[in-house]
Amino acid sequence: MNNKEKISLIKKLDIMTTLVPFTAIILLCILFLTYPEASGAVLASIRSFLGNELGSYYLIIGLFTLICSLYMAFSRYGSIRLGDCEKPQYSNFKWGAMMFTAGLAADILFYSLCEWLLYAGEPHIKDMGSVQDWASTYPLFHWGPIPWSFYLVLAVAFGFMLHVKKRTKQKYSEACRPILGKLVDGPAGKFIDLIAVFALLAGTATTFSLATPLLSMAVSRVTGLPESRFLTIAILIIICAVYTFTVYFGMKGISKLADSCTYLFFGLLLYVLIGGGQARYTIETGITAIGNLTQNFISLSTWTDALRTSSFPQNWTIFYWAYWMVWCVATPFFIGAISKGRTIKQTVLGGYFFGLSGTFTSFIILGNYSLALQTKGILDVMGIYQATQNLYQTIMAILETLPFFKMGLVLLALTMIAFYATSFDALTLVAASYSYKELPEDEEPHKHVKLFWAILLMLFPIALIFSENSMANLQTVSIIAAFPIGIIILLIIFSFFRDAKEYLEHS
Repeated sequence: MNNKEKISLIKKLDIMTTLVPFTAIILLCILFLTYPEASGAVLASIRSFLGNELGSYYLIIGLFTLICSLYMAFSRYGSIRLGDCEKPQYSNFKWGAMMFTAGLAADILFYSLCEWLLYAGEPHIKDMGSVQDWASTYPLFHWGPIPWSFYLVLAVAFGFMLHVKKRTKQKYSEACRPILGKLVDGPAGKFIDLIAVFALLAGTATTFSLATPLLSMAVSRVTGLPESRFLTIAILIIICAVYTFTVYFGMKGISKLADSCTYLFFGLLLYVLIGGGQARYTIETGITAIGNLTQNFISLSTWTDALRTSSFPQNWTIFYWAYWMVWCVATPFFIGAISKGRTIKQTVLGGYFFGLSGTFTSFIILGNYSLALQTKGILDVMGIYQATQNLYQTIMAILETLPFFKMGLVLLALTMIAFYATSFDALTLVAASYSYKELPEDEEPHKHVKLFWAILLMLFPIALIFSENSMANLQTVSIIAAFPIGIIILLIIFSFFRDAKEYLEHS
């Protein structure tokens, strides 16, 4: 790349949106490393205020986006085609695979294996009934229709903006233009975009910092290497190398990696379902959980625990809605981009089909297998967790009950790496597009800009791993970042309806 090309590239970039988050993340990394206890205390106080005093804000936005997504699909807006091509750009399988793997990362494997365990000791679960029924229901709720609605309403808005209106600014602020008008070209637009990038980095940090230690432990058990933070960071660097290499090849590379990830994922599920010997219990408990969720969906979505008898929604439901909201910066852009040629109805309903079938299958098979070990007295999973207070060691004990467990660990490690790489391919591509002042829908960011974001996305997770932050602190990062994102999501939804209404009237 010669000097003339460098100057040309710099002129195309939005320097503020690129460098301000970079500088802020470097400063935050230094603070987390230098003052881990003080930074944790500050995070805890902010979380207490947002979760306890403003928790209903997150719950209301969640229910509202679900209703909006269904209205988009079944109203007159559902017939709008995202783009002027006659058929979808990608086949159903490729589209579903890219959307599912880009939207979840390896977190789904981590939480599928242990989430019921986190709920089992909660007083609220005991008040509702048996651990058997409700600890298997709540994971489906927290990874179900409302979280996916965050992705899908924004994917429709961004797809409409890119493929129908042909706008060249691939930013959150541009999606707000129908409401804010020329304000998006000034400080208000810059502020929205900066908030979006900060949220993107917060979501990335939470994802990597929660699930990577499990991957590190699996590698340690298979290879015999000692468990350490340095092994975890070495794995992060390998993942970074994989997704950086793939993203260099653009959408073709991402599509192939997503296909591979999907095959590995379902291979792992089959291994646990058949090898674990608990198929009947697993499937029947899953059917019961889906029935519970269907019957109690509205009450689960609106329960605020006003008397704080257990603070269950503050500790869990609000965290999950916030967690998915911070991922809404990148994933919906990616889903919107790959949905060219589909109608809005096809995008929403197809998104729910592929998204929910993937998440529900994962939680039913992986989660209910470990629940079977507990309820049938095969392995005291809850006892192990209470004794060690370590989710990763507990998950290892669960996996060791499977036949040829080292082979299972290799499959788990490969699947997690593939999930991470596919998810962060999409994140890197969107973040790099965000760095441009303007970028036409069919043009991809420069490889050097992708490389910059590929490295930047790793810095914050590494700092959090070194500072040994607890899960509560990692959750808080998402809850804080999601608060302003919720307001922006509402702006984008109302902007879409205004824009789409004008489009239909003129059409």
